[in-house]
Amino acid sequence: MKGTKGRRRFIDYPRRGREGLRRWLPSWRLWLGTLAFGILSLAGLFAFVYAKIDIPNENELAGQEATVYYWADGSQMVSVGAVNRQNITLDKVPDSVENAVISAENATFYSDPGVSLQGIGRALVNMVSGEETQGGSTITQQYVKNTYLSQDQTVTRKLREFIIALKVSNQKSKRDILRGYLNTSWFGRGSYGIQAAAHAYYGIDAKKLSPSQGALLAATLKGADQYDPGLSKANHRRAVARWRWILDRQVATGKMSREERAKYRTFPEPRPPSKPTSQAGQIGYLVDVANKFIKADTGLTDKDLARGGYRVHTTFDKNRTRRLEKAVNTVRRENLDPKERTADTFVEFGAASVRPRDGAIVALYGGADATRHFSNNADTTAVPAGSAFKPFVLAAALQQQVETTPQPTDRPEEPGRAVPVAWRPDHAAEDLGSALVKAQNPPFVLAGQRIGLNRIRDLAVAAGLRKESMARLEQTFPLGTSAPSAIRMASAYTTFANGGLHADPYAVSAMTHDGRAVHGFERSVPQQVLDAGVAQQVTGALEGVGWRTLGLPAAKPAGPPVAAGRTEPGDRMKSAWFIGSPPPAPVGTGPGAGPGTGGGNWGGVRPGTTPGAGDEPTTAVTMFRNQPGAPDLLPLQGVGGPRTGLGTSLPPKVWSACQDAS
Repeated sequence: MKGTKGRRRFIDYPRRGREGLRRWLPSWRLWLGTLAFGILSLAGLFAFVYAKIDIPNENELAGQEATVYYWADGSQMVSVGAVNRQNITLDKVPDSVENAVISAENATFYSDPGVSLQGIGRALVNMVSGEETQGGSTITQQYVKNTYLSQDQTVTRKLREFIIALKVSNQKSKRDILRGYLNTSWFGRGSYGIQAAAHAYYGIDAKKLSPSQGALLAATLKGADQYDPGLSKANHRRAVARWRWILDRQVATGKMSREERAKYRTFPEPRPPSKPTSQAGQIGYLVDVANKFIKADTGLTDKDLARGGYRVHTTFDKNRTRRLEKAVNTVRRENLDPKERTADTFVEFGAASVRPRDGAIVALYGGADATRHFSNNADTTAVPAGSAFKPFVLAAALQQQVETTPQPTDRPEEPGRAVPVAWRPDHAAEDLGSALVKAQNPPFVLAGQRIGLNRIRDLAVAAGLRKESMARLEQTFPLGTSAPSAIRMASAYTTFANGGLHADPYAVSAMTHDGRAVHGFERSVPQQVLDAGVAQQVTGALEGVGWRTLGLPAAKPAGPPVAAGRTEPGDRMKSAWFIGSPPPAPVGTGPGAGPGTGGGNWGGVRPGTTPGAGDEPTTAVTMFRNQPGAPDLLPLQGVGGPRTGLGTSLPPKVWSACQDAS
């Protein structure tokens, strides 16, 4: 025992010969030993992982498989082609383009080890915290992600990217890595690689790109959704700013002289985006709208979709879409003559049909041809609603009265229960409803002052319009200065036809990738955003608008629309609208048999009914004049000749022609 009592322990903790707190404080030897052990352990773990992870085979860009879109009936709508990529060698890429890319993405490319510890750390922290994971990767890391790995944003994928990037940097030259990066990177417009991008943006081979054009293409590497100048005005502003920054950055990194930089003061405008001929007619517009909902619901990007391999099941009805297109073409052919009337030039139509019970977008008309007219008229937010916005003012006034007026009751258990508006006479509301039918403006301006513009805006947004499309809250706001899209106007009007229930619009019912379901398309239950009695009183007034607008006789088999809103010649606005919900068929009859229900007399609609609700869609039709490249809409005076009344009779004609075609 005596021989072992004085033997020193391998780890002297708690410390012998110390009292109190010092006994529990580790010695510097223990601190140093622990640190050394930790470093050696991490180094060993890293060496083990480094040895275990091999450079995989190239992912072949998702097998270069096309993405297929389907109609609502399951038949194929269109197959959007495989990956657009043309590999080229670096001698076909100008030095100025290489310098622009390196200066923008990874200025230390030729001197770094192929990875950025700072970028990896930031990405891991962001992933753990649920924030954005992009940014901070070197060109080598981006090349590895493009060539060998998936686009999944996970910790495991990021760690594999780090290890493989180190190996690739050790085994391949910087020139080979740069060549691979330029051939696999996403530049937008369906193009992978610098050669495909040069053709997509400028219609030339990559070797002919100027330093200024190369700087713009380098800007799109940050995200073509945000930096392709042809997609929107906001994109154009961002692209110009980043183009300038990249040119200045090349000066700062010694890749360009100040004298040469001074030559590039004019932004190199690319040509407009184009669509493949397979997306001619309405198909391109349908694909665009479907992709917008996919990106909003799943977080996928255009870059992800361009890789292909998806199966997209849409809500678009093939026959309804064709009927809507035929209706527009018929009205245009019979009423417009650009050769005879200057006012008939640059006339555009847009339309959308939304199913009330669930919000499915069943049809739309985006323009004459998606391969020639790129702006989607069904989804534009640049066309003021005019008098078609007034029903939301009426609804806000009625809803306020429902919420604030108590009902005398004999039942003590229900004190102060609100009276359903359809059963309670109200002279102010009756006057407003009459003003809607008679196309009078002053009562709506006064109503805005009385009930508050905020209340009107909030109700319109709850009914389905987007807050971003709402105009400034000023005196004329109730008269329709806001500019919602046709899709959103149709969606919001379903709220009136559906007894105050609103279902958010959607265009994709399901989606798969490599046979596995893509999540994000679960539909929410329709919400009661408006009192049922209020919705039906608004519907009663709108039915009167439908009678006055379409002039349908009582014997007309289809009857009047149960909810019809329109702009008026007196609006003096640069747009014309008509939104209508067809009447439901009486029980035991086929579609369209019998006159429409919904209460033609003001206040006479029975609460709890939902005229027009179900599978018959609400359709919004808009018309405007827009000269390509011009910032403002042109006036509608004289469109279609003097008999049309500022052209406001043409959208109702389109709506009626679409119903007749059914």
